[in-house]
Amino acid sequence: MGLRTMDIHTPTIPSSSATTTVNALISPEDPPQTLESSRASLMALISRRDALEAELKALGSVLDSHGVTMTTPLTTFDGYPRDDIDVAQIRITRARIIPLRNDYKALMSEIEKGLHGLHALSAPTPDAPIPTASDGSGGSKSEAAEGIIEAPFARVNTVEPAGPAGVAGVRAGDLVKRFGGVGALDGASGGGGQDALGRVSGEVERFEGRVLRVLVSRRDNDGVWQNVNLEITPRAGWGGRGLLGCHLLPV
Repeated sequence: MGLRTMDIHTPTIPSSSATTTVNALISPEDPPQTLESSRASLMALISRRDALEAELKALGSVLDSHGVTMTTPLTTFDGYPRDDIDVAQIRITRARIIPLRNDYKALMSEIEKGLHGLHALSAPTPDAPIPTASDGSGGSKSEAAEGIIEAPFARVNTVEPAGPAGVAGVRAGDLVKRFGGVGALDGASGGGGQDALGRVSGEVERFEGRVLRVLVSRRDNDGVWQNVNLEITPRAGWGGRGLLGCHLLPV
Protein backbone atom coordinates (compact mmCIF):
# COMPACT_ATOMS: atom_id res chain seq x y z
CA MET A 1 0.00 0.00 0.00
CA GLY A 2 1.42 3.39 -0.97
CA LEU A 3 1.95 6.12 1.56
CA ARG A 4 -0.72 8.80 1.73
CA THR A 5 0.52 12.33 1.26
CA MET A 6 -0.89 15.12 3.35
CA ASP A 7 0.31 18.67 3.90
CA ILE A 8 1.56 18.75 7.47
CA HIS A 9 1.20 22.54 7.57
CA THR A 10 -2.43 22.71 6.46
CA PRO A 11 -4.06 22.26 9.90
CA THR A 12 -1.58 24.39 11.80
CA ILE A 13 -1.51 28.06 12.62
CA PRO A 14 0.58 30.47 10.52
CA SER A 15 4.29 29.77 10.77
CA SER A 16 5.08 33.32 11.85
CA SER A 17 3.17 32.75 15.09
CA ALA A 18 4.46 29.24 15.55
CA THR A 19 8.10 30.29 15.35
CA THR A 20 7.85 33.08 17.90
CA THR A 21 10.05 32.07 20.81
CA VAL A 22 9.19 32.45 24.45
CA ASN A 23 12.35 34.46 25.00
CA ALA A 24 11.20 37.06 22.47
CA LEU A 25 8.29 37.89 24.74
CA ILE A 26 10.34 38.00 27.94
CA SER A 27 13.00 40.60 28.75
CA PRO A 28 14.75 39.55 31.98
CA GLU A 29 17.12 42.53 31.65
CA ASP A 30 14.23 44.99 31.54
CA PRO A 31 11.38 43.64 33.70
CA PRO A 32 8.02 45.46 33.79
CA GLN A 33 7.93 48.10 36.49
CA THR A 34 4.34 49.32 36.24
CA LEU A 35 0.98 47.62 36.51
CA GLU A 36 0.12 48.58 32.93
CA SER A 37 3.36 47.29 31.40
CA SER A 38 3.25 44.14 33.51
CA ARG A 39 -0.29 43.41 32.37
CA ALA A 40 0.65 44.05 28.72
CA SER A 41 3.61 41.65 28.96
CA LEU A 42 1.44 39.03 30.60
CA MET A 43 -1.24 39.31 27.93
CA ALA A 44 1.47 38.85 25.26
CA LEU A 45 2.53 35.64 26.97
CA ILE A 46 -1.08 34.47 27.14
CA SER A 47 -1.54 35.19 23.42
CA ARG A 48 1.56 33.12 22.71
CA ARG A 49 0.15 30.34 24.89
CA ASP A 50 -3.09 30.36 22.91
CA ALA A 51 -1.11 30.12 19.66
CA LEU A 52 0.88 27.17 20.98
CA GLU A 53 -2.27 25.41 22.15
CA ALA A 54 -3.84 25.92 18.72
CA GLU A 55 -0.84 24.44 16.92
CA LEU A 56 -0.54 21.51 19.33
CA LYS A 57 -4.23 20.81 18.87
CA ALA A 58 -3.86 20.85 15.08
CA LEU A 59 -0.83 18.57 15.18
CA GLY A 60 -2.67 16.26 17.57
CA SER A 61 -5.51 16.01 15.05
CA VAL A 62 -2.99 14.80 12.46
CA LEU A 63 -1.98 11.94 14.74
CA ASP A 64 -5.64 11.25 15.53
CA SER A 65 -6.42 10.97 11.82
CA HIS A 66 -4.00 8.04 11.64
CA GLY A 67 -5.21 6.52 14.90
CA VAL A 68 -1.81 6.87 16.57
CA THR A 69 -0.29 8.64 19.56
CA MET A 70 3.20 9.89 20.36
CA THR A 71 4.23 6.37 21.39
CA THR A 72 2.41 4.12 18.92
CA PRO A 73 4.89 1.78 17.14
CA LEU A 74 5.42 2.71 13.48
CA THR A 75 7.02 -0.57 12.45
CA THR A 76 5.79 -4.12 12.17
CA PHE A 77 6.92 -6.89 14.49
CA ASP A 78 9.75 -7.72 12.06
CA GLY A 79 11.00 -4.14 11.83
CA TYR A 80 9.45 -2.93 8.57
CA PRO A 81 7.55 0.39 8.35
CA ARG A 82 3.82 -0.09 8.67
CA ASP A 83 1.98 0.24 5.35
CA ASP A 84 -1.40 1.18 6.84
CA ILE A 85 -0.31 4.64 8.01
CA ASP A 86 1.76 7.55 6.70
CA VAL A 87 4.90 6.85 8.72
CA ALA A 88 6.83 9.83 7.33
CA GLN A 89 4.12 12.32 8.18
CA ILE A 90 3.65 10.90 11.67
CA ARG A 91 7.39 11.21 12.36
CA ILE A 92 7.41 14.83 11.15
CA THR A 93 4.38 15.60 13.30
CA ARG A 94 5.89 14.01 16.39
CA ALA A 95 9.17 15.86 15.83
CA ARG A 96 7.27 19.14 15.77
CA ILE A 97 5.15 18.35 18.85
CA ILE A 98 8.12 17.58 21.12
CA PRO A 99 9.76 21.06 21.04
CA LEU A 100 6.36 22.76 21.12
CA ARG A 101 5.53 20.92 24.34
CA ASN A 102 8.81 22.09 25.84
CA ASP A 103 8.06 25.67 24.75
CA TYR A 104 4.59 25.37 26.27
CA LYS A 105 5.96 24.17 29.61
CA ALA A 106 8.47 27.04 29.75
CA LEU A 107 5.80 29.53 28.73
CA MET A 108 3.39 28.41 31.45
CA SER A 109 6.19 28.88 34.00
CA GLU A 110 6.69 32.45 32.78
CA ILE A 111 2.95 33.11 32.90
CA GLU A 112 2.87 31.92 36.51
CA LYS A 113 5.73 34.28 37.36
CA GLY A 114 3.93 37.08 35.56
CA LEU A 115 0.74 36.45 37.50
CA HIS A 116 2.59 36.69 40.80
CA GLY A 117 4.37 39.84 39.65
CA LEU A 118 1.09 41.41 38.55
CA HIS A 119 -0.51 40.56 41.87
CA ALA A 120 2.41 42.11 43.75
CA LEU A 121 2.13 45.33 41.75
CA SER A 122 -1.63 45.52 42.33
CA ALA A 123 -1.38 44.85 46.08
CA PRO A 124 -2.49 47.72 48.33
CA THR A 125 0.17 50.05 49.70
CA PRO A 126 0.91 49.98 53.46
CA ASP A 127 -1.12 53.17 53.91
CA ALA A 128 -4.08 51.90 51.92
CA PRO A 129 -7.00 50.09 53.62
CA ILE A 130 -6.73 46.33 53.37
CA PRO A 131 -9.91 44.74 51.93
CA THR A 132 -11.50 41.79 53.68
CA ALA A 133 -11.03 38.36 52.16
CA SER A 134 -14.65 38.01 51.09
CA ASP A 135 -18.03 39.64 51.31
CA GLY A 136 -21.20 38.13 52.76
CA SER A 137 -22.06 36.23 49.58
CA GLY A 138 -18.77 34.39 49.42
CA GLY A 139 -17.37 36.52 46.57
CA SER A 140 -13.98 38.16 46.81
CA LYS A 141 -14.01 41.95 46.81
CA SER A 142 -10.72 41.88 44.93
CA GLU A 143 -12.65 40.61 41.91
CA ALA A 144 -13.83 44.17 41.43
CA ALA A 145 -10.31 45.19 40.39
CA GLU A 146 -10.50 45.07 36.61
CA GLY A 147 -7.71 43.39 34.70
CA ILE A 148 -6.35 41.34 37.57
CA ILE A 149 -5.78 37.83 36.28
CA GLU A 150 -6.28 35.04 38.78
CA ALA A 151 -3.97 32.04 38.77
CA PRO A 152 -5.67 28.63 38.97
CA PHE A 153 -4.84 26.68 42.11
CA ALA A 154 -6.89 23.50 41.68
CA ARG A 155 -8.24 21.21 38.99
CA VAL A 156 -11.61 19.48 39.22
CA ASN A 157 -10.84 15.77 39.09
CA THR A 158 -14.32 14.25 39.38
CA VAL A 159 -17.85 15.60 39.77
CA GLU A 160 -21.02 13.88 40.96
CA PRO A 161 -23.80 15.10 38.63
CA ALA A 162 -26.37 15.09 41.46
CA GLY A 163 -24.11 16.91 43.92
CA PRO A 164 -24.18 20.66 44.60
CA ALA A 165 -21.13 21.25 42.39
CA GLY A 166 -22.55 19.22 39.50
CA VAL A 167 -25.93 20.94 39.74
CA ALA A 168 -24.16 24.32 39.68
CA GLY A 169 -22.41 23.43 36.41
CA VAL A 170 -18.95 22.41 37.61
CA ARG A 171 -17.26 20.04 35.15
CA ALA A 172 -14.34 17.65 35.42
CA GLY A 173 -11.24 19.35 34.06
CA ASP A 174 -12.25 22.85 35.18
CA LEU A 175 -9.39 24.89 36.63
CA VAL A 176 -10.43 26.67 39.82
CA LYS A 177 -9.21 30.27 40.04
CA ARG A 178 -11.31 31.53 42.93
CA PHE A 179 -13.46 29.70 45.44
CA GLY A 180 -15.41 32.21 47.48
CA GLY A 181 -12.71 34.17 49.29
CA VAL A 182 -9.96 31.69 48.42
CA GLY A 183 -7.47 32.31 45.62
CA ALA A 184 -3.94 31.20 44.76
CA LEU A 185 -2.40 34.64 45.13
CA ASP A 186 -3.83 35.73 48.45
CA GLY A 187 -3.81 34.47 52.01
CA ALA A 188 -1.57 35.34 54.90
CA SER A 189 0.67 32.31 54.61
CA GLY A 190 1.57 32.92 50.98
CA GLY A 191 1.62 29.19 50.31
CA GLY A 192 0.32 29.52 46.76
CA GLY A 193 -2.01 27.00 45.14
CA GLN A 194 -1.42 24.19 47.64
CA ASP A 195 -2.21 26.51 50.53
CA ALA A 196 -5.30 27.83 48.75
CA LEU A 197 -6.59 24.32 48.16
CA GLY A 198 -6.16 23.60 51.86
CA ARG A 199 -8.40 26.57 52.71
CA VAL A 200 -11.25 25.45 50.43
CA SER A 201 -12.73 23.00 52.96
CA GLY A 202 -13.04 25.76 55.55
CA GLU A 203 -14.72 28.02 53.01
CA VAL A 204 -17.16 25.26 52.08
CA GLU A 205 -18.12 24.66 55.71
CA ARG A 206 -18.48 28.37 56.32
CA PHE A 207 -20.95 28.72 53.45
CA GLU A 208 -22.97 25.56 54.00
CA GLY A 209 -26.52 26.34 52.90
CA ARG A 210 -25.45 29.67 51.36
CA VAL A 211 -24.43 30.66 47.86
CA LEU A 212 -20.69 30.45 47.21
CA ARG A 213 -19.33 32.19 44.13
CA VAL A 214 -16.69 30.26 42.17
CA LEU A 215 -14.54 31.30 39.20
CA VAL A 216 -13.23 28.54 36.96
CA SER A 217 -11.37 28.40 33.65
CA ARG A 218 -12.72 25.99 31.05
CA ARG A 219 -11.84 25.05 27.48
CA ASP A 220 -14.53 25.89 24.94
CA ASN A 221 -15.23 23.89 21.77
CA ASP A 222 -12.32 25.61 20.02
CA GLY A 223 -9.88 24.67 22.77
CA VAL A 224 -9.64 28.21 24.12
CA TRP A 225 -9.69 28.73 27.88
CA GLN A 226 -12.61 30.88 29.07
CA ASN A 227 -13.50 32.14 32.54
CA VAL A 228 -16.83 30.87 33.86
CA ASN A 229 -18.56 32.25 36.97
CA LEU A 230 -20.60 29.72 38.95
CA GLU A 231 -22.69 29.77 42.10
CA ILE A 232 -22.61 26.71 44.36
CA THR A 233 -24.63 26.12 47.51
CA PRO A 234 -22.73 23.59 49.66
CA ARG A 235 -25.14 21.28 51.46
CA ALA A 236 -25.39 17.87 53.08
CA GLY A 237 -28.08 15.31 52.38
CA TRP A 238 -27.86 15.39 48.58
CA GLY A 239 -27.23 11.64 48.46
CA GLY A 240 -23.46 11.50 48.41
CA ARG A 241 -20.32 12.33 50.38
CA GLY A 242 -19.29 15.81 51.37
CA LEU A 243 -20.95 19.16 50.86
CA LEU A 244 -19.94 19.62 47.22
CA GLY A 245 -19.83 16.27 45.46
CA CYS A 246 -16.58 16.94 43.65
CA HIS A 247 -12.89 16.16 44.07
CA LEU A 248 -10.18 18.81 43.61
CA LEU A 249 -6.49 18.30 42.91
CA PRO A 250 -3.70 20.91 43.14
CA VAL A 251 -2.23 22.30 39.93
